[in-house]
Amino acid sequence: MQREITSWFSPAVNRDMPVVTYGHYGFALLLVPTAAADYLEYERFQLIEAIRPWIDAGKVKVFSVNSLNTESWMNNDMLGEHKAIRHNEFNNYIFNEVIPFIKSKTSNETEIIVSGASFGALHSMNLFLKRPDIINGVFAMSGVYDLTEYTKGYYDEQVYFNSPMHYMPNLTDHHILEQIRRSRHIHIFSGSGPYEDPSSGSRFAKILYDKNINYELDIWGPEWPHDWNTWKAVMPHYLETRF
Repeated sequence: MQREITSWFSPAVNRDMPVVTYGHYGFALLLVPTAAADYLEYERFQLIEAIRPWIDAGKVKVFSVNSLNTESWMNNDMLGEHKAIRHNEFNNYIFNEVIPFIKSKTSNETEIIVSGASFGALHSMNLFLKRPDIINGVFAMSGVYDLTEYTKGYYDEQVYFNSPMHYMPNLTDHHILEQIRRSRHIHIFSGSGPYEDPSSGSRFAKILYDKNINYELDIWGPEWPHDWNTWKAVMPHYLETRF
């Protein structure tokens, strides 16, 4: 399996940001870390090894990025409005730097699917819904889609605009909605075991349904907890059956 780490100074976030790439061909899978983790998290917890057959076969080329959660929503010493500013800087980094980087390593026609688990699922869904013109789909694992679950009571306009559960019911822009509706890949997964919240995925799916957006809501049973063993089973299953 080809593996390459690339790093550059990001103007959007004003720091060096590494990206690790796995594979040589296939659609692009952009992985967003969970919680306070980094760009190597999916490798450390052996999810990359779990999907290695599809990487080696040229079905998927994986790009894993750093999060800035410890510099935004998970920084307890930071004012809420400053957390929101940092979060938006992360969004701009993905849109204006990571997506062009992926295109440079694949092609302009390559499909880009964004994915993540837990907090990474919320970020993944938010990134796709904001820019369906440059991100082609989303595979969200074990997420909640209400950003206020992470803001410790803080709420402002920027929380609203980064919380899919809040802004999607009010989205009326026909052009953006049509771009979202064209996606073949809007997958919402949850287990039903310890620390999972399948009701959150169900509530968000209802919002998409009301907007006439096609999606897949996939709830697995109580033997599947909010844990890496679940995600290491789910990701290979989806690569085999959905992509």
